[in-house]
Amino acid sequence: MLRSLFCICLGLLMMPLLGKAQTRDTMRIPPPMKTVELDTVGVMPSAIDTKGWLLLDKDIQLELDGAVNNIYNFKYERAEKQFRSLRRRYPNHPMPYFLLGLSTWWKIVPTNFQSSQYDKSFLAYMDTSITKAQKLFDADNNNYEASFFLSAAHGFSARMHGERHDWRKATVSSRRSLNFLKKSQEANGLSPEFQFGQALFNYYAVWIGENYPLLKPVLLFFPKGNKTVGLQQLRSVANNGFYTATEARVYLMRILKNEENNAEEALPVVRQLATSFPDNGYFQRFYALLAYDQGDFADCERVSREILDKINKGMPGYEGISGRYASYFLGYLMQNRYRDLAKAKDYYQRCIVFSESTGDTSGGFYLFANMNLARLAVRDKDVAAAKRYYAVIVDKAERKSEQYKEAKAWLKKNGKV
Repeated sequence: MLRSLFCICLGLLMMPLLGKAQTRDTMRIPPPMKTVELDTVGVMPSAIDTKGWLLLDKDIQLELDGAVNNIYNFKYERAEKQFRSLRRRYPNHPMPYFLLGLSTWWKIVPTNFQSSQYDKSFLAYMDTSITKAQKLFDADNNNYEASFFLSAAHGFSARMHGERHDWRKATVSSRRSLNFLKKSQEANGLSPEFQFGQALFNYYAVWIGENYPLLKPVLLFFPKGNKTVGLQQLRSVANNGFYTATEARVYLMRILKNEENNAEEALPVVRQLATSFPDNGYFQRFYALLAYDQGDFADCERVSREILDKINKGMPGYEGISGRYASYFLGYLMQNRYRDLAKAKDYYQRCIVFSESTGDTSGGFYLFANMNLARLAVRDKDVAAAKRYYAVIVDKAERKSEQYKEAKAWLKKNGKV
C-alpha cells in the first residue's frame, strides 16, 4: 500500500512540472450584467564554467526568440524549422531535441490529451534529449545545464506516461526527474530557467499535502515545500525567464484559478498570454472562461467569436473542446445579454454537438446547455423538446445535483419518470 501511495504522490508531484493541459469544465455563476528571494541557491555564477551552455547563450536566445514564440502561437512548422537548424549545428546537445519535443507537446495540449497521434514522436524527442544530456552529465556531474534538461525531459515523459496510465514508466521517469531537479536547483542563481522546476515543486509539495491528507506520510520522503516561495519563484520565472517564461505563466494562471480560487488575479495573466499568442486556442478558451467568470462579457464574446471563426477556418489547435467553451458562452450571452433566444438555442445546440464530438458529456457545459435548452423549451411550451433535454440531464447528471432534481421533478410531473 505504501509503495502505491508513493507512486501516486511521486506522479502528482511531477505532473505539474510539465504542462497540465486540461481546464476544468466548470464555472462560477457570473456577476450581473453591466525579482524574488531564493532559498535554494547552491553556487555563485562566478564559480561555474558555463562555456558551451546553449541555455545561457544570449546569441542563441536572440536567434530562437521568434521560434519559441511560434510554439505558443501554434506556428509549429516555423518553430521546428529553426529547431532543426539548431540541431544541425549542435547535434550532440539536448536543447534542439527538447525544443522539438516541446513543440510536439503543444500539438497535444489543445486536445486535453485525447489525441495520441503525436505520442511516439514526442517521447522519441524526449528520449533523445535525455540521451544527449546524460552524456554531458556523465562527463561533468556539475553540468547544471545537463541536469536541467534531464529533469525537464524525464518530467515531460512522466507526465505523458501518466496521461496514458502507464504508471510504472511514469513513476520511474518521475523519480529520475526529481533526482536531477535536486541537482539543477543548485544553479538557481545562474538563470531564471533553473528556478522553474523548483518553483512548481515548492508549491505542489505543500498543495498535495493539503488536498490529499492520506499522502502526508509519504511526503515525509520528499523535501519540504513552501507555497509562498513557489508562487514568488514562478512569478520571477514568468517575468525574467526566456525558454520557461511562458510555461511559468501557464502554470501561474492555472494555479491562481484552480488551486488558489483566485480568478480575479489569474485574469490578467491569461489576458497577457492570449494577447501575446492570439492563435493559441488553449489560451483563448481559458481567457474566455475567466472573462466569463469575472463578468468581462465584452472580451468573453469577442474571444469566443474568434475561437469559432478559427475552428471554421481549420486552424491548428482549434477543435471541439475550444468550440464547446465558445458556443456555450455565446449561448449564455445571447440569452441573458441580448435576449435573442433563437441565437441562444443555436449556440447551445452547437455546444452539445461539440461536446458529443469530443466525448465530454459527463457534465460541465454539456449539462448546462441541455438545462438551458430544457428551460427555454418549457418557456415556449415545447413539451417534446423539454422532455428530450431533461432526459439527457437525468441520464448524465449526478443524482444529488440540483440539475438532476429539477429534471426528475419536471419529467415526473409531465408524464415521464
